Amino acid sequence: MLLLALDTATPAVTVALHDGTDVIASSTQVDARRHGELLLPAVDRLLAEAGLKLDAVTDVVVGIGPGPYTGLRVGLMTADTFGLALGVPVHGVCTLDGLAHAADIDKGPFVVATDARRKEVYWARYADSRTRLTEPAVDRPADIAEQVKGLPAVGAGALLYPDTFPVVHEPEHVSAASLAALAAGKLAAGEELPAPRPLYLRRPDAQVPKNYKVVTPK
Repeated sequence: MLLLALDTATPAVTVALHDGTDVIASSTQVDARRHGELLLPAVDRLLAEAGLKLDAVTDVVVGIGPGPYTGLRVGLMTADTFGLALGVPVHGVCTLDGLAHAADIDKGPFVVATDARRKEVYWARYADSRTRLTEPAVDRPADIAEQVKGLPAVGAGALLYPDTFPVVHEPEHVSAASLAALAAGKLAAGEELPAPRPLYLRRPDAQVPKNYKVVTPK
């Protein structure tokens, strides 16, 4: 097995290679505006570092969000393209699950929260590093304060709102290494992973203008 894992659902552009037992190479660059520019060079660099060719990949793992529309689709489209070109399966993993899996918290429950912009967070509650208790959601931190009261939190979204998340643990951003390790464990146990389809949770910022004037000749 050689898993190629990637995620662009957060400001982190992150890629990893996993041989079914361990992560053999990984890279994370935090730049919310350069997902498309950084992703493919990172894949090429990791393969070169590992002394492998792309055709050695047996499975692709991709973070499915939740995340902003523009960044999230970069990773998903890239993963789909690799899957089609190589003829290998593409597996989805919730980005929040990847953060939970890497959390430096001995035991739960705890919360994972990433920045959803618009003064909101994408979040979910966890019993432990592998067990999510709630579906991913997008809310204003003040609106969920009672639901997360007293719980430690993980993620960059939690760092932005200390009134709601006063105790925040590492990591700040998701890593593809964590996604790959989580996916490898689930696949080895015969568990089914989600389809590589995006968790947007809300409509994109870009909208078709209403009541626009027709400028083409009649």
